[in-house]
Amino acid sequence: MTVRRSAAVLAAATAVLCTAAAPAAFADDASPSASASPAVVIPSGLYGKTDPTYDGVWRQSLALLAQDTVKVTPAAKAVDWLTGQQCANGAFASFRADPAKACDAKTMLDTNATAAAVQALHALGGHDDTVKKSVDWLKSVAGKDGGWSYNPGGPSDANSTAVVAGALAAVGENADKAQDVLLSLSVSCDDAAGAGAFAYQPDKSGKLYANAKATTGAVLGALGKQLNPSAGDKDPQGTACEKATDPAGAAHNGSAYLAGQLSKAGYLKSTMPGSEKLPDYGTTADAVTALAADGLSAQAQAPLAWLEKNTATWAKTSGPAAYAQLIFAAHATGTDPKDFGGANLVEQLNATGPAPQTAAASSSDTKKDDKDSGGFSVWWIVGIGLVAGVGIGFLMSARGRKNQG
Repeated sequence: MTVRRSAAVLAAATAVLCTAAAPAAFADDASPSASASPAVVIPSGLYGKTDPTYDGVWRQSLALLAQDTVKVTPAAKAVDWLTGQQCANGAFASFRADPAKACDAKTMLDTNATAAAVQALHALGGHDDTVKKSVDWLKSVAGKDGGWSYNPGGPSDANSTAVVAGALAAVGENADKAQDVLLSLSVSCDDAAGAGAFAYQPDKSGKLYANAKATTGAVLGALGKQLNPSAGDKDPQGTACEKATDPAGAAHNGSAYLAGQLSKAGYLKSTMPGSEKLPDYGTTADAVTALAADGLSAQAQAPLAWLEKNTATWAKTSGPAAYAQLIFAAHATGTDPKDFGGANLVEQLNATGPAPQTAAASSSDTKKDDKDSGGFSVWWIVGIGLVAGVGIGFLMSARGRKNQG
């Protein structure tokens, strides 16, 4: 599972383990995974080869959204797998081993997975009914304060509220209440330790503590942006923390906090017990995306360069969601994801699942020849040279190449 889901998964793990049935076989449409437990069978339409129990829908949604972001048309079976995970009421669970079995009271419904699926399917187009059912369900399980928890019924948290806010904004729904919840989770500029950050949730006394992962998501949610935002207009406030009176102001302060944290080492460190000194690759990628979305692209350059140099092993190990996070960071900063520190993130993402219907051309691909674009191709030039040099016959081998873009 990706780092962003760790806290929520730890909170939900006990309940899930008590209710989850053993995964069903998928006959010819599945293959066992060496990376998953022996009982887990990975559907051939699913991206990634690790156990999908806690992140199947999430990683699939990010993979499809990332492909759409770079103009890749996903495999039909990959999209069908995602839509087939939806429950009759419009919700998505983290993963349903047997989609033919109807969701029931024991199915652990997942607001994060549902919101991510909404973003992906809306971007792809052609899934209006599926998207509407999911949006209606999300609206029906909002908390009294207008926010969301990972599983419906719990206290609102910044991560869940942010990804749902992005989904609502994407489809043209009003996300004001969700954004107001995020504003309420913004740490005051007077707090020396976490000025401007967002808290995941208040503690029992109501105090807010800075949380970098919550901040990366909340910045996007407060701005009403999706997981794959384009760069925002330059933020004229720079990195000063100023009293936030609206969600946009809270988003600015959150970005300023991230910029300050990233300036210390060029990356964010893990907050998991026992690994505090290790880089948190996923949160760093999300932070770069958030900074660029808020208009602090200049502050995103150093951590972006760090990601280009240091994330190859992490992404390969973590799989499709990690590649998607890096593609989102590249997209937000105007960086070529096909030449990300020398790596082609698009090809690497595509290789984790079913081959897409169309693949984006690599940065080294040549342009179309004269048949496609009206210019002289290399083969025409070679032919003319041979005619002039040898004086016998002529060579006219204009060779059209298909554009993979």
